[in-house]
Amino acid sequence: MIFTAVKLNAYRVLTPKWAYQPCSGAGAATAGGRFNRIEQSAVYLALEPETALAEYSQSEPLFGPGTIACFQIELARVADFSAGYDPDWDALWMDWDCAWKRLAFIDDIEPPTWVMADEVVAGEASGLLFPSTKRPGGTNLVIYPDQLREGDSLQVHDPDGALPRSQDSWIPAE
Repeated sequence: MIFTAVKLNAYRVLTPKWAYQPCSGAGAATAGGRFNRIEQSAVYLALEPETALAEYSQSEPLFGPGTIACFQIELARVADFSAGYDPDWDALWMDWDCAWKRLAFIDDIEPPTWVMADEVVAGEASGLLFPSTKRPGGTNLVIYPDQLREGDSLQVHDPDGALPRSQDSWIPAE
């Protein structure tokens, strides 16, 4: 793996249900994600606002409401897969863009991306940079909050306190 330090701004469209905990990764932990197993907290971000919107919409023309937020990130150790697969990486990484949802929830097969995430965490990295599957040329960053080390920083930029402080204000209509 290639490891690097990052200091950057990143973006995410927050779903109303989880907007009060933008840095927790709890939403991704409930169902799993491309690079996180169920019960593993993960915060998925994009390096470009356009990529954040593309990832949120998942290529659907109609998608639910959300709030775009900017995050300020500083991490000492991130696996850098932003250039995609290269023969210098383990062959397992060739399948980074697999249909992980189908594998996990329909075929009942462990997605190789979950094993990749295990390798990132075992390599003591706080996150992983990887290409977007929803926006060509876009780059994503998944951060594992439980892996943050001293000196790492993951902060949502909310100078006016506009984000909700609890789920009480986001109770869905019945």
